[in-house]
Formats: sequence, structure tokens, C-alpha cells
Amino acid sequence: MTDPYEALLKKAYSNITETSGDEGRFQVPEARVYIEGKTTVLENFSDIVSTLRREPDHVMKYLLGELGTAGKIDGNRAIFNGKFDRDLIADLVNKYTEDYVICSECGKPDTRLVKDGRIMMLRCDACGGHRPVRKRRARGDATANLVEEGKEIDAEIQFLSKRGDGVAKVGKYTLYVANTKPGQKVRVKITRVAGTIAFTEPIRK
Repeated sequence: MTDPYEALLKKAYSNITETSGDEGRFQVPEARVYIEGKTTVLENFSDIVSTLRREPDHVMKYLLGELGTAGKIDGNRAIFNGKFDRDLIADLVNKYTEDYVICSECGKPDTRLVKDGRIMMLRCDACGGHRPVRKRRARGDATANLVEEGKEIDAEIQFLSKRGDGVAKVGKYTLYVANTKPGQKVRVKITRVAGTIAFTEPIRK
């Protein structure tokens, strides 16, 4: 008696793929970040990269590009020129995971980055799915002219960060606004922009 089709298919996949076997428990280590002089240190960079199963240089290049700064890998740490908030670094690690690791079809992390001609593809060893890697959004979009240092814009707070700051979304940008709460509409002044993250101060009427 032959095995049912699904059993044969499952057996075939087990012979050609290497999956994590960590059903529903994939968790990227929480970013441990601290300021050291004029630099920001991601202390557990190597642990994060190991969990993501990606090349350290690829992850570092992504982080540097989004932060708009220079930096280096120093042993187990990543060091960035400039002072950056922990929530900012954690948000970028999450975005990298979403774009370059997680399969959009089955939601698993058992993926590989492969080149198909000039296109970078994300191939999943768990379900066989594949998709082009999401490209970073063009910097010249409509909100880029709004979110610039020194400008004033209106924003609506959507939720609170772990540090208790209000968080608003404006196009591709994430705005942090101190002393605000979800649902509150505020006018803010952009004080600093780093990649797709903007720091602000509320304008008192």
C-alpha cells in the first residue's frame, strides 16, 4: 500500500529542505542598545544576526543605510556613529526581519536570499514560496518634503513606544512625540531625522 500523496510530499520536502522546526516560536533577541560617547552600540548584534541566519555585513549595510550614518562591526557588537534611540534600532531590526527573513506565504523564517538575474529573491525552504525582496521606498516620495528637520507638521498619535513616547506614522516615517497619548492630534516640529525615523517636539498652542 502506497503512502497518501500528502505524506509523500511531506517526505520529499524533508529530504530537500532544512527548516527551523521551531513552530510558532521564532523570536529575534531584543536589541540591547546603549550610548558610548558619540556612538551607539548594538551590544547583541551577533546574536540577532545568528537568529536571522543572515550575513552580518548584509544586516549591517541595511542598518547603516536606514540610519543614514557610518559604523562598523566590532566583535559581537555593531557600532554606529551618532546617538540613536533603542526603539529606533529595534524598529529597524523588525523591518529587516519582515523584509528579508519572514516568508510572506507561510510566515516562517526558513528562508534564503538568492539572486535571480538582477533581482534579489526570498525563497522559503518550508513551503517552497518565493518573492522579490521588498525594495526600500524611494526617498523622493510625497512625505519626504514634509518630514525634514525644522519643519512643522500635524500628526495623530497611534500608540506608545516602550519608553512611553507617542508614536505617529506619516507616510513611510515613524514619528516619536514625547508627552502625548494615543488618539491625540498634535502639531510637532521635526528636530531630527534618521532614516525613516523622526524625532519631534510638540508645539504648544
